[in-house]
Amino acid sequence: MQICRVVGTVVATQKHRKFEGAKLMLVQPLNIDDTPRGNALLAVDGVGAGVDEKVLVVLEGRAAAEALGRRGAPVDAAIIGIIDTVSIVKGDD
Repeated sequence: MQICRVVGTVVATQKHRKFEGAKLMLVQPLNIDDTPRGNALLAVDGVGAGVDEKVLVVLEGRAAAEALGRRGAPVDAAIIGIIDTVSIVKGDD
């Protein structure tokens, strides 16, 4: 899984039949300090996320499709959670 921020939505009038009714979002992977990391990804939204929300994204094709209840769908990334908070505990070093 990765932590990402939703940076946009994607509208596709023609798409694979397994994606009918699915919401497509553009997500930006984040570093631990919330700075962007790498390229933005296209993800299928399984939780009703909105733009600017921090989300959990699974990048395993089969796991992503199953998490969305779309078994056999050609999915590379799926939004499976909306993050409320992230706490980082630093050691006593």
